[in-house]
Amino acid sequence: VEKWLQNALDYNESWLEFQMRQTKQPGCVFAVAYKGRVVFEKAYGSSDINSGERLTPRHRFRVASHSKTFTAAAILKLRELGKLNLDDPVGRYIDELHRDVAKVTLSQLLSHGGGLVRDGADASQWTEKRPFANKSKLLADLANGLVIPANTRMKYSNHGFGLLGLVIEEVTGDSFSSWVSNNIVTPSNLKETVPDAPIDDSIPKASGHSAELPLGYRVTIAGDNITNALAPATGFVSTASDLVTFFSSLDPAARRSVLTKESRRAMQHKQWKDPHGRGPSDTYYGLGMIMGGTGSWKWAGHAGLFPSAISFTYMLPGRDICFSILTNALDSPVMFWVNGVLNIFKVFGSNPLPNSRTRLWKGRWWEMYQPQPLDLIPFGNQVFMASPSQLDPFAGTEKITVTTRNAGFISQAGGLSNYGEGAHLVLSKDSKVREVWLGGNCLVSEQKLKTELKRKYETNVK
Repeated sequence: VEKWLQNALDYNESWLEFQMRQTKQPGCVFAVAYKGRVVFEKAYGSSDINSGERLTPRHRFRVASHSKTFTAAAILKLRELGKLNLDDPVGRYIDELHRDVAKVTLSQLLSHGGGLVRDGADASQWTEKRPFANKSKLLADLANGLVIPANTRMKYSNHGFGLLGLVIEEVTGDSFSSWVSNNIVTPSNLKETVPDAPIDDSIPKASGHSAELPLGYRVTIAGDNITNALAPATGFVSTASDLVTFFSSLDPAARRSVLTKESRRAMQHKQWKDPHGRGPSDTYYGLGMIMGGTGSWKWAGHAGLFPSAISFTYMLPGRDICFSILTNALDSPVMFWVNGVLNIFKVFGSNPLPNSRTRLWKGRWWEMYQPQPLDLIPFGNQVFMASPSQLDPFAGTEKITVTTRNAGFISQAGGLSNYGEGAHLVLSKDSKVREVWLGGNCLVSEQKLKTELKRKYETNVK
């Protein structure tokens, strides 16, 4: 692993750990692959807050709509084998469809351009009030035709991917789960991934948890639902390390993949722009993949939302980096965390390594009247002041220019801050940093601040 990347991995680990403390999330697993190999994985928190079972990277999660990328890969593989074409109407493979639904092409289903209903007239499978649709229920939900004309805009449809699963079964003569396992999952060297529940009782599973509100506390959600005909849309069970292994293989530059470069490029070709996306930048949908990013730091991947878990995976095409975050609570900020991780990689990948003068400044420091700590991160002859409490720790970054080993000045700061003032380190006899002074403000270690707060403000209750 290159030095800048190792530094970025170290800071991502520290930042996510602080985010977990701050948000009081039950559990999270973070994994990173570089050049197709898992180089980092860590679990934070609990698998189940009731039992207190510690979460590990081997715990399985419902990864929900990541399933769509596996299904898309299966369709592209069948195209490579000459079994189908993306322009084929779905009615060529499935009988008894409404005439307008039957005309929708496989490509339109893969890109959510078919105009189909999202989850049927009754979507209460997501609130565990009814089972996920089987084949007959899926087809019945589509009997009324399209919601909007096909090929007019992106309109997400889990039912559309359910149809793709039926196409796979019709073309191969095998079950969806069996064919995808044998032709996509296993050849991709994934050891911890299956297309649907249930999984063996001997395998560790992450329990899900409700949001803390409205109850004021969390209840556990098993998340062991069988998704039936909707497994191609939302059924998969996996780990963060398996996801980064698989999504890394979809990079057109990847050396090893179950798909040709042409197929991988087709999956990441932008078919639709999300007209009302909620992220910090524009997002697009290809064939079973979401794309986004700014400048040269583009990503392709997918999100997943299940009654028990929320997850997101970003693969950075051409950069050999892929990362995934899996969480087990429904108020998880993972949709923001992935962008925070991406920006951390971007900052570390775009700035020089620290030099001998600035290395000493690295660390996390606290001040009594500041609500959150400050992370000092050296790059070249400067030190960036990052905020681990923020969803993007480098947003509005202030900087110190270091002039001697333990002194410098604040060279970039907002108008309400200490621009132009001095900055210096107070060292112990063994040359360890005891305090950091930024202008007139003294920052100390977390333990020292705890001691000071207790001494000044805690009242002993007899």
